[in-house]
Amino acid sequence: MQITSFNPLIISNDSESIIKLFEELGFERRHKKVGINDEDITSVRMKDANGFHVDVTQVDNIPQDISTIRMNVRDFNEAYELLKAHGFTNAQGDKITNTGSSISTMMVSPTGFSISIAEHIRKDEI
Repeated sequence: MQITSFNPLIISNDSESIIKLFEELGFERRHKKVGINDEDITSVRMKDANGFHVDVTQVDNIPQDISTIRMNVRDFNEAYELLKAHGFTNAQGDKITNTGSSISTMMVSPTGFSISIAEHIRKDEI
């Protein structure tokens, strides 16, 4: 399985305060995706001068922040099946998020930690 990036992802109902904190730590907003899952979900990718990334996602209907690992891969299905073989379950049930530019879902381990896997659809694959 080829992993293309691996970094923290924070899901919050108050993403702006988290983004502000990371800006004060030297991170800059690099990319913003809105309307995820056809809902009012927005994700901001941030990067610092050392090349470290953090993603912050706004989800209004969660009671507390969730920290997870974002793992971008070349082959979503391969990563999905590997995690399932290790007992992970899809946090969205059977739903897979397809935004047109990426395919993703959050997988939860039997002990409770989570990995958000995503495959970015390359323009030459469309």
